[in-house]
Amino acid sequence: MPQKGQVLVNPVSGDSYEFLETSNDTNGERISIKMVLKTKGQLVPNHFHVLQDETFEVLEGKLTIWLDRKIHILNAGESMTLPKGKPHNHYNDSDETLTMIQTVTPALDFEYLMENLIGLASDGLMKNGKAGLLQELATLKYLDSKSFLADIPVGVQKVLMNTIAPISRLFGYRAIYKKYSGFEK
Repeated sequence: MPQKGQVLVNPVSGDSYEFLETSNDTNGERISIKMVLKTKGQLVPNHFHVLQDETFEVLEGKLTIWLDRKIHILNAGESMTLPKGKPHNHYNDSDETLTMIQTVTPALDFEYLMENLIGLASDGLMKNGKAGLLQELATLKYLDSKSFLADIPVGVQKVLMNTIAPISRLFGYRAIYKKYSGFEK
């Protein structure tokens, strides 16, 4: 279980994630993470969250946000909330290090997603920053923090999740691994 003050470091990119508030600290209301991103470019595909809003506050550097098919640049001292249901992306598109605070409301199991993504990267299981189709479908299906890709019809994604994700579990894939979070899901 993530703890306030715990820092996760991606050994491949050098990016770091410090838990400022966990779901345990806020009774599930939110989670806040201080991110220091050295990596330039998108870390995840364009996506949207079904149940959660994300707020980003830039402390240092520039944050690029894709929202409503427009690019927004946030500088130090600026913030923006990305509402649930709206396709978006957020990334460092600069050669400078980006330091920001990400707050996800409600928390659900987002902190466990972070623990597991960094755990998979640490174990060399995220080739080119990607977990692979079986892992990604297991993660999408079995997390409470439901997300969908923005560029593929949701119906197609649900069919893939509901047919392939259960098969991926037979091969040992999980959304949350006991090794990284102390329990399995």
